[in-house]
Amino acid sequence: MLALHPTFLEQEGRKLFAVLPYHEFLAIQEELQDFYDLKGLRQAKQEEGDAPTMSLEEVKEGWELS
Repeated sequence: MLALHPTFLEQEGRKLFAVLPYHEFLAIQEELQDFYDLKGLRQAKQEEGDAPTMSLEEVKEGWELS
């Protein structure tokens, strides 16, 4: 879990913006990228379903590679 230290900018007593230290912003950005990568991987695995697969050895034999 990321520890965030935002500063809130207010107008008329309402919070309008949250300002973060740059290193915290970068950490959030990295976490979001990891999340989207994982989400994409899960989606690809779901779409793959029961697609036929081949081991590396089967591919090598099929192409007569050593």
